Amino acid sequence: MKITSIACAATLALTGFSLAGGEGWTSDFAAAKKQATEENKDLLMDFTGSDWCGWCIKLKDEVFKHDGFKNGVKESFLLVEIDFPKDKSKLSEETQAQNRKLGEEFGIEGYPTIVLADPSGRPYATTGYQPGGPEKYVAHLNELRGRKTARDEAFAAADKLEGPAKSKALIDALGKLDLSESAVAHHYPQVLEQIKAADPDDTTGFAKNIANRQRIADFQNALQALAEKQDMAGAMGLVDKTLAEGGFETEETLQLMMTRAIILAEQAKFDEAIKAVDNAKAFAPESPLIPGINQFRERLEESRKKKDAAETQEN
Repeated sequence: MKITSIACAATLALTGFSLAGGEGWTSDFAAAKKQATEENKDLLMDFTGSDWCGWCIKLKDEVFKHDGFKNGVKESFLLVEIDFPKDKSKLSEETQAQNRKLGEEFGIEGYPTIVLADPSGRPYATTGYQPGGPEKYVAHLNELRGRKTARDEAFAAADKLEGPAKSKALIDALGKLDLSESAVAHHYPQVLEQIKAADPDDTTGFAKNIANRQRIADFQNALQALAEKQDMAGAMGLVDKTLAEGGFETEETLQLMMTRAIILAEQAKFDEAIKAVDNAKAFAPESPLIPGINQFRERLEESRKKKDAAETQEN
């Protein structure tokens, strides 16, 4: 290897920058935030599955590789690749741990997800694959940057208000960012506290909504743990207990009732599952979820017929 190549590799290693996502990308989030602050740039974070996600590869090939993108973002963004490859040998254990943590904090549910954040790492917009090539993608990113300005102006305006009016203004400001609840909870905790402090009686219903969503999240985590152990009795007990506690919105309650039906179906208790579905339909007959629920009921009927036929043959 030539001396110049060794020097280049050493420089990349020291700065945290690599060529995994292409020239100019880094996998070191902390280093990127530091540099973004020094250079007054925003962060463009690419949550990707570099060796398995088709749309991620398509975005890289159609946009990120091209000079039109590189030149279009170099004055505005630091580029950060947050990779979740199948081949774990591509990343150090430290980077894998960092990426898992960031995925949770930013509420990433699919790939590719592009997160735009200010230099401190507070997100203000998300996007993904967009057709049209690098120049059109840069224009899209520049349009999304306007949300940061609108956010800051909205927060400043809210600071001049008091009581429920301030709370509502802050809620509206957060809503326009269109971020996941996890991202808001991790990156805007002070704003959430201001909302609660300005409206202690919760006239907006915001605190109640947050509490209910946390209950749902806790329920889902507990249910997942039971599912992994194949503890159907425990799962059914959890659902029944949660339903008995109540306090949820109609759609949330409906989903809990359908979870009950699914658990019964998993145990091939099709008669009981169909009854559970009918109870759910009767609870919220006007729900937009009803068409999907009807389709699920049809599949249960088919499964019941197959089970009955199989039992008849055995006898």
